[in-house]
Amino acid sequence: MALVVTPHFAPADALEELQAHVELKHPDLVSGSSIDRGELSLDAVASDVPALVEFLRTDETCNFTSLVDITAVDHPGDAKRFVVVYHFLSMHRNQRIRLRVRVRPDEMVPSITDIHPSANWFEREVFDMFGILFSGHPDLRRILTDYGFRGHPLRKDFPTTGYTECRYDEVQKRVVYEPVSLTHEYRQFDFMSPWEGAEYVLPGDEKGEKG
Repeated sequence: MALVVTPHFAPADALEELQAHVELKHPDLVSGSSIDRGELSLDAVASDVPALVEFLRTDETCNFTSLVDITAVDHPGDAKRFVVVYHFLSMHRNQRIRLRVRVRPDEMVPSITDIHPSANWFEREVFDMFGILFSGHPDLRRILTDYGFRGHPLRKDFPTTGYTECRYDEVQKRVVYEPVSLTHEYRQFDFMSPWEGAEYVLPGDEKGEKG
């Protein structure tokens, strides 16, 4: 008998109560909200992030004391190109909440490391992958790529080949960076089987129609 594991979704009425509570307490901080697939999402502007996150953490009804993740989504065609997404967990309520913030490429998002110390590495990762800057971060530098890396890999306009390649040079006895140089047309592959086009056919591989 197969074991079927289903995701946990909070009851709709509990989420609606939470949604109403947050909007009632801080209509000035929440620009929009929605419930989808058993999760509550809040929308806010970048400057209001610290105040809203602090409220979600300390309010007795909310109690979202665990920061699960910070990530982002890239929409290259939009003026506010990036959506910074925060995920929080309330062990007290056994609920999750999502906070979304739309920002321009030249806009900075206030760091929440003073509220959630674990945001330190999360914000560094978003900076590394998307190039989004977090003001007030104590040590905003790359965390997944090398310090000399060029570009931000999760931007949708970042080439799949990257810009540079890294190798150890035996002559110089050090690691060197060079522009990516492809020896063939990228992604121009011949998908023909090695047996196709051959003058002989292996037993059992006859493809011709039998008369």
